[in-house]
Amino acid sequence: MVVSIARPKLEGNVAVGEDRRIGFAEFGSASGRAIFWLHGTPGARRQIPMEARVFAEQNSIRLIGIDRPGIGASTPFQYDNVLAFASDLAIIADTLGVDKMAVVGLSGGGPYTLGCATAMPDRIVGAAVLGGVAPTVGPDAIGGGLMKVGIAAAPLIELAGAPLRLAAVGLIRLIKPVAEPALYIYAGISPEGDRKMLVRPEFKAMFLDDLLNGSRKQLAAPFADVVVFARDWGFRLDEVKVPVRWWHGDRDHIVPFAHGQHVVSRLPDAELNVLPGESHLAGLGRAEDILSTMLELWDRSETSL
Repeated sequence: MVVSIARPKLEGNVAVGEDRRIGFAEFGSASGRAIFWLHGTPGARRQIPMEARVFAEQNSIRLIGIDRPGIGASTPFQYDNVLAFASDLAIIADTLGVDKMAVVGLSGGGPYTLGCATAMPDRIVGAAVLGGVAPTVGPDAIGGGLMKVGIAAAPLIELAGAPLRLAAVGLIRLIKPVAEPALYIYAGISPEGDRKMLVRPEFKAMFLDDLLNGSRKQLAAPFADVVVFARDWGFRLDEVKVPVRWWHGDRDHIVPFAHGQHVVSRLPDAELNVLPGESHLAGLGRAEDILSTMLELWDRSETSL
């Protein structure tokens, strides 16, 4: 079964500094409440499930996917720490005419979501994290998981970043003609929960669209993510005053479930939604619940004024 996935209603890039731009893609209602969706590692601005796009359309949500530097339409750039991304998101929001917002982050988008919530508590009404990466250094650190490899690789990436990025772009070009079979191969070696997700026609269409359109020109962002995740993030978890709702599969093979428990336990206002028997991509299958929860937090913030 072949499923086509609709193009964004609006797509472009925003200048966030001298000689720097960041790409975005909008779905849903142009006049609705704004929810920014931060992709995983790897990923790009179109890594948003079809259910989220449809729900946004039906519930007057302005759903905005954001590239990180070095992917899609964004200029390569290495942040000093995770928190520094928040300044770019603030500029993007200002440029797009967004005042209040919620932020959702998948996996590698999770740290940036928490950083934005720390930096903009007056503008962000709620944050959602789906299987988010946990701190690896400092007082909030926890060990293990795939970031154990990332910590070891980070110094090499900093030294040999450019050749690695060029090699990755070359790999994308090689994969493009066989992208669909490659996705099935990856699904075949993934845990059952992720395997079921990856072979669903609408999710397969979303991943392929994001890979072949969002990532076709450059692939520096995942390397930049690994480098910055291995550093101090620039904030402490107890500084995140915005309500955070966290979804995590208890059989996550990329970011251990214990990492989600650890982070949630240190956040001042957080709730953990356990996804029994599910793995790393499970949160993508809960898009309607996630967006509904963000709207509820939005309503709560308005009634508390």
